[in-house]
Amino acid sequence: MGGTRSRWNSTSVWLSGVALVGVLALGGYALFSGDEGDEAGKKEPGSSASADPKPSESYETPEDWTDPKRWAALPRGERTDERGSQVGFPQSAEGAVAMMAAANTSAIEGTTTNDDEQLRLYYSYIGKPDQSEAAAERVEQGAITNGKSIWRSLGLKPGAPLPAGAYARTHVIGFQVIKESPTEVTAWVLGMETLKAGETEEEKSSYTRTLMGAQWQDGDWKLSVEATRHAQDDTQGQPEPEMAAVGDAKFNVAGWTAIREAS
Repeated sequence: MGGTRSRWNSTSVWLSGVALVGVLALGGYALFSGDEGDEAGKKEPGSSASADPKPSESYETPEDWTDPKRWAALPRGERTDERGSQVGFPQSAEGAVAMMAAANTSAIEGTTTNDDEQLRLYYSYIGKPDQSEAAAERVEQGAITNGKSIWRSLGLKPGAPLPAGAYARTHVIGFQVIKESPTEVTAWVLGMETLKAGETEEEKSSYTRTLMGAQWQDGDWKLSVEATRHAQDDTQGQPEPEMAAVGDAKFNVAGWTAIREAS
């Protein structure tokens, strides 16, 4: 991305619906499991303890590259499900993190809409115990609303076709495992989103830092409300790791492990 300006902007992060970050981090517990869903839904973006609490100052990627001290080649899923998502990750800590990364990878481009992606990710990666018709409907309605905001942020009228070269993409660039066992893994996940309004437009980027929990369910890793609650309990009162781009010396200081493309 070269010298493209990046911003720590929790509002734009929420609007682009970074995979299931918004589901688990921004009021997701109430969304799936309790009567507090309406109240949780009123929270401002970034208000959850699991997400970055507020925007910070603009961030310029340093000119000097610093190699990450920690790298991981995360395993791929062994198959693709009916929605086109990678599933079937190995029963290991890196397998769980690989699922988290897949659940935070999305691409809104061409004819693919935000609600298309959010429902795909919801059904592919949220554990069955935390799924319900009501929750799926809330995810869909929220995705439609946020999709309109994405279009406006790209300078488009909601519902208009995306111009050639326009997109909103998200992916994971780093992680920190908090606790691991054969059946549950919790971690901080460092994500990056990119927005581009067209072929000749400048690509803009922002970053997310999210607490997530996964459980081993029916032979695969799935995102879990219970496990994410455990992650919250285990990190209560601790400072959140600082967000930084891969290649920034702060990435190492903050303790992130960079992700290398698996072969």
